[in-house]
Amino acid sequence: MAEQATRTVAGTSPAGSLAHGTAEAHHHGKPMSWVAVSVIIVGFVIGGIAMVPHPIWWLFWLGAGIAIVGCLMTLVAKTFSEDWY
Repeated sequence: MAEQATRTVAGTSPAGSLAHGTAEAHHHGKPMSWVAVSVIIVGFVIGGIAMVPHPIWWLFWLGAGIAIVGCLMTLVAKTFSEDWY
């Protein structure tokens, strides 16, 4: 156990923080991907609200349509092929 506490990870400084310019830097994706995921979440929230306390079907399908538009936005933004680190 004592050996693990004194070793450093490759690409880090002795203090344990990541060195600048290393491959381990955090990537947060493109803004378009964040917008697309936000649109999907809004669609799910609208669809969920439509089910309480009794189903309001036109509002549910509106939420489903918004979520589908968000899914299409993820395809256009290539969220799962380029932003996946």
